[in-house]
Amino acid sequence: KPDEPYATECKDRLRVLTVGKVARVNIHYEKDIPMGPNGTEKRQFGTISVGKRADVGETLITEGLANTQRHRDDDEKSIRYDELVAAESVAKAANKGINSDKEYKKKTTNDLSDPKKAKTYAGSLQRAGQTKAIVDYVFNGSRFKLFVPSENCFVMFALANIRCPQPSPNQAAISRGQARAAEPFGDASKRHSRMTVQQRQVEIVCTGVTQGGVMTGDLFVGQGAQRRNYCAELVASGLATVDQRKIDYGEAPQVLIAAQTAAQGNKLGIWSIKQVVKEQPKTKSFTKAEEQLLDIQISEIRSGNHFFYRTVGDESASVIDDGMKIFTEQNGTKGAPCEIKVGKLVAALFNDGSSNSWYRAKVLEKGEKGKVKVLFVDHGNAATVALATHLRPLDVTLGTDQIPAVAKEAVLALTKVRPLEEDDGIDAARMFQGTAWGKDLKARVHGESEGQVVVTVYDGDVDSPSINEKLTKAGLARVPNRSEMYAALDRMANSDSIAKLLKDLKKAQEKARSTRQGMWIYGEIPEEDED
Repeated sequence: KPDEPYATECKDRLRVLTVGKVARVNIHYEKDIPMGPNGTEKRQFGTISVGKRADVGETLITEGLANTQRHRDDDEKSIRYDELVAAESVAKAANKGINSDKEYKKKTTNDLSDPKKAKTYAGSLQRAGQTKAIVDYVFNGSRFKLFVPSENCFVMFALANIRCPQPSPNQAAISRGQARAAEPFGDASKRHSRMTVQQRQVEIVCTGVTQGGVMTGDLFVGQGAQRRNYCAELVASGLATVDQRKIDYGEAPQVLIAAQTAAQGNKLGIWSIKQVVKEQPKTKSFTKAEEQLLDIQISEIRSGNHFFYRTVGDESASVIDDGMKIFTEQNGTKGAPCEIKVGKLVAALFNDGSSNSWYRAKVLEKGEKGKVKVLFVDHGNAATVALATHLRPLDVTLGTDQIPAVAKEAVLALTKVRPLEEDDGIDAARMFQGTAWGKDLKARVHGESEGQVVVTVYDGDVDSPSINEKLTKAGLARVPNRSEMYAALDRMANSDSIAKLLKDLKKAQEKARSTRQGMWIYGEIPEEDED
């Protein structure tokens, strides 16, 4: 149901007159109000007095923002009913508000709860610095709907650097099947925010915007000597916790860390209950190493960011290439019986375009009808071959314990692409191939994860844009979301180069998004891809 004329003005005037002030409430009578097809709700009716104003309702009527509820002679009514009727007569005589003959022109307000609109306006709010806003609604202790008068817009706003526990779900969420389980002190945190900031004027400083279009930043309540950081207030009361990832990466403000330490020491709120330490699943093993710059050639491309490479000038490459040529000359190209189990190193026959030759291969899985899937460890390509004709035992002198595998499996650092089942995934792999295949490249190695080397690859000088950046600028790759990014950074050596890469990739992604390139053709990528 749309708002009636002057509804917004009446609501705001009532907020200014009453919110945050000491009031007296005199109940005059109760009445059953029909609610829905079968139910009723008993409501109380009375007079609210604030300061020198004996009746706030009379003030609204006098200013033309409300009218008097008509009653039958036998109805219960306010003891101030005659004063209310008189006030309405005065407002009508003065043609004020709803009593005016002039056509009401409703002010148009931008609703930035839509993610696309929010991101469009995000830059303006961030540049504005400290901005006055009114808290229109409280979703939980740290998430609100705000009205920003200077921008004439509603925005969704979440406090940065902290997290409040989940409150009890409302009936609407339960009926839609979207209810989330309540957490300890979730309701207390939400109640505190409703009592402290709802319908009050606050100051915000926007520092970012989420993929869902929620503005993030700091919020300040009170004025003058009473002005305070609301994030710190929630944390100090034990009604919110500081984001642990922000603490780990040195991004959390010291004032919040100090407030949390004090709340923990005093066992306030969340910290008054025993903290359950969840058993963490086994994490992948990561190896951090000093960054190094290599000259490489791509030997196999699996996707737009997953590939195998060989290091230019690697002596192992020439040794094993010569060794397998001699192995082929000595044994011919006929298969021979050999033990097959996953992970075992064997010799597998492969035609490189000129002739069949034996290459070192690792068994990946046993297939049906005498087929075996193998990985050629010195090149990175995989193939399914016939057990009887394309495999034979490998000499122990040619094992990877004697001569390390030449091909290294790698991924482009801080770069995500679509799978090959999607058009953008195929386009990413093709662009990677067109940019890198058959060339001498530069690779900056940042670390290693489960056998995959994490690299930044350049098809020119290391001061030129990387292939990581080029794929992202074309809209065929994107920067990982925040949690993935933190996990990825954990695997890498700390350096200025990775910080510069992240900055360059974010800039390239924003360019791709604004020009609707690749996966950004519709302005936003699907939510499932974000997850």
